[in-house]
Amino acid sequence: MSEAVERPLKAESQGHAPGRGRLEGRRILVVGGGQDDRGLDDAPIGNGRAMSILFAREGARVAVADRNMQSAEATASMARDGSAVSIEANVAVPAEIKAMVSEAVAKLGGLDGVVFNVGIGAGMWLEGSTPEIWDRVFSVTLRGAMLTLQAAMPVLADGSSIVLISSIASMKAGSRMPSYDASKAALGGLMRHAGIEGERRGIRVNIVAPGLMDTSIGREATRGRPGRAKTPVPLGRQGTGWETAYAALFLMSDEAAYITGQTLAVDGGMTGLR
Repeated sequence: MSEAVERPLKAESQGHAPGRGRLEGRRILVVGGGQDDRGLDDAPIGNGRAMSILFAREGARVAVADRNMQSAEATASMARDGSAVSIEANVAVPAEIKAMVSEAVAKLGGLDGVVFNVGIGAGMWLEGSTPEIWDRVFSVTLRGAMLTLQAAMPVLADGSSIVLISSIASMKAGSRMPSYDASKAALGGLMRHAGIEGERRGIRVNIVAPGLMDTSIGREATRGRPGRAKTPVPLGRQGTGWETAYAALFLMSDEAAYITGQTLAVDGGMTGLR
């Protein structure tokens, strides 16, 4: 980390800020809204769970989709009373994606927003990358996103918002996993195309690209590559899942009504200042 004065985290960064009705009446599907604690007893909140809880707090009804139904149900139970439902779906299986969107529409009575928060990485360096690894990563991170948008676009209400969760690995080298970097970068092309398809109906499509985040997956990455914890971040610390969630909240809300086809990095200044 860069040299920095210790600053207390804001209420938003800790998930303690009250709701302000920014998504009142919206119906939002969060794909990847569960959480993998990676065996941690003190697991910090992840991006998907934080987004699901925050959207509900801000007045939305949320469909929490995850391949782990128990995890999806746990997230839904943390949301505002009665505001969230859970759906079991594995985006690596195309048929389950179409069923997931249909179930979300049925349970919520329609859709005004979709977040795709799923991605995997494997295969260190080019030497450790195999055709099988490459295809598996792309089938989840990129094909899963494409099929989700394919199923969702026809049923989304006019004026809806779509947010794809990428990574700053799509913008600068760092993960050491070619399949992860390339699949996250490819989301940019998908986002721009979907934005063109949605423009006549006022459907906005944007990307949130988190940096080094203090999540369970982030901590696991640091265990495997201890140097990650020493990466210089201009704001002097790793981010929280809540900070990813608030960026997605902005893009999902009417505050971003004139924003589409853009990538918002939530990275403490790493891509802009380093």
